[in-house]
Amino acid sequence: MADAVSTQSRPAVIGDSEFDRDTAVTRRAGEPGVYDIDLSAGWTIINALNGGYLLAVLGRALADALPHDDPFTISAHYLTASAPGPAVIRTDVARSGRTLSTGQASLFQFAEDGSEVERIRVIASYGDLDALPDDVRTSAEAPVMPPLEECFGAGDAPEGAPPVPGSNAISDRLHLKLDPATLGWALGAPSGKGEMRAWFGLADGRDMDPLSLLLAVDALPPTAFEMGLKGWVPTVELTVHVRCRPAPGPVRVSIMTRNLAGGFLEEDAEIWDAKDRLVAQSRQLARVRLG
Repeated sequence: MADAVSTQSRPAVIGDSEFDRDTAVTRRAGEPGVYDIDLSAGWTIINALNGGYLLAVLGRALADALPHDDPFTISAHYLTASAPGPAVIRTDVARSGRTLSTGQASLFQFAEDGSEVERIRVIASYGDLDALPDDVRTSAEAPVMPPLEECFGAGDAPEGAPPVPGSNAISDRLHLKLDPATLGWALGAPSGKGEMRAWFGLADGRDMDPLSLLLAVDALPPTAFEMGLKGWVPTVELTVHVRCRPAPGPVRVSIMTRNLAGGFLEEDAEIWDAKDRLVAQSRQLARVRLG
């Protein structure tokens, strides 16, 4: 993926940005818990929509359907590839508590005969991140990375470097700078390690919030690239834990794969904010093409 420089004179703000507009859902009149959306082609990788973008869409619908605003944990199973265009989200509230509420949601699109096809199914628990205590007891450590200005986006690729597999419309909406230590794949010399690290932000300057963290965990190039594999790496299941509201500014995303077997790999991601706080964690299972 690449970084893009915003053409706006002032940064976008949370609630008024391309990400907010492209994840906005509309309540369907007379059908409680049902939402409509026109999924934007701007968040595609090759011909399919990015899984993190789709998770943010479902996350926004659940934030409206549930009595709490912030996703604490959200798990999605990707059943079939989603495409740009109309979609319907159907939500169901499983439990409403004082500090946590739980619900599920499914995203549907339409077959040629007009029937609904389920694309994604999600279950999530929501709460209020601002109400959490501020004590931290952790052995987690922020990734050691070069400063943002010493990392690289697609615009910094050296002449003659092989192209990134597929087309990535999503890259125009991201400000993504990759750690040079995880860039061997882009130079035709992958390290063989399942690691990917980058500075991450939105191209229009919008600060990060809990919903955009759902995008960030799935927005870096796959760790499979640095393991010497090419092509689409579709997500089968993705679980995200949001730990706190991120501070303004870009975040650091670190992803690691320890085991690729039987054509599947896991990706464990951590996101760290400008205050060196671990703001989100995720694990996903993805398929890879071998050979």
